[in-house]
Amino acid sequence: MVIQHRIEKFWEAVIAKDIPGIESAYIPSESTYVILEGPRYSTMGTNKIFKGWADFCGSDIQMTGYEWTEGPFEEIDGAVAWIGGITDLTLSVNDREFKNRFRISFVMKQLDGDWKIRHEHVSAPMEDPYGIGDWLKK
Repeated sequence: MVIQHRIEKFWEAVIAKDIPGIESAYIPSESTYVILEGPRYSTMGTNKIFKGWADFCGSDIQMTGYEWTEGPFEEIDGAVAWIGGITDLTLSVNDREFKNRFRISFVMKQLDGDWKIRHEHVSAPMEDPYGIGDWLKK
């Protein structure tokens, strides 16, 4: 799985807080778009994305591991690809270790022989977004 390997390289850079390694994973463009888990909804443009990663790397947050719990599923069509699934991220903040489960997807584009992130989406489901519980019938 070509795209899975590239994303794992990206996660390893995040774990190492390797800013050049993180930045090398993205298409350098002010239209590269990230939807993140919070507290903001999104970040547009690699200048802002890279500042966010630099601030993350300077924070007390430490990602220590990741595990795909569903997927990853990927598809490549020419110079564009996607990968997605559900991932448990293991994190440590001020000596407190925990896991967060996220839906994660990346749209990738081939650039100079490497697959780069064009769009990233990390989110968690809301428990009751419409106030009626789960609408899926049994």
